[in-house]
Amino acid sequence: MQAPGRAGEDTRDGFQHGGWSPPYGDEVMGQAMGARMMQSGGLLFGRRTYEDLLASWNSQTGSPFTDALNTTPKYVATATLHQPLPWPNSSVLAGNVAGAVAELRNKAGKDLYIMGSGALIQSLMPRNLIDEYVLMLHPLVLGSGRRLFPDGSPPARLRLTGSLTTTTGVVIATYQTAGPAGTSGG
Repeated sequence: MQAPGRAGEDTRDGFQHGGWSPPYGDEVMGQAMGARMMQSGGLLFGRRTYEDLLASWNSQTGSPFTDALNTTPKYVATATLHQPLPWPNSSVLAGNVAGAVAELRNKAGKDLYIMGSGALIQSLMPRNLIDEYVLMLHPLVLGSGRRLFPDGSPPARLRLTGSLTTTTGVVIATYQTAGPAGTSGG
């Protein structure tokens, strides 16, 4: 999941394959992800993802993502950024991020989405604060890079609730959480 957008996006741990996802973008993916964002009750970001998206998306034109990103409430988990944030409709989630996300989740009215922000996702997984994963599985093996589910991730059962294959072979798979691994769930 590391540095999908462009070379140099995230070179942590010597990662040299940045920019691997643009060749797989197509209208099917753009429409599917744009429609999801337009239905969002808000977007959750870690600081790195927020700053990266701010630098690359808030001024683009002609993209299905631009309006959604600019108008949707954005909540940023950060210890280094402070109010006011430069991107309209952005707020800092300071202090206990899991508690703040749980509170937002209870009052948002619509689903909250996380784009990228692997460290944020990994911090919310053990607290059962992620109800659904939308994973874009690309027909590509890089052999290195940061993983969404690294060693030590809490075991979890997932239930496939939808899938869509793009014209470039990307599978957009939607999974709902179904309880801890090894249980009957419910």
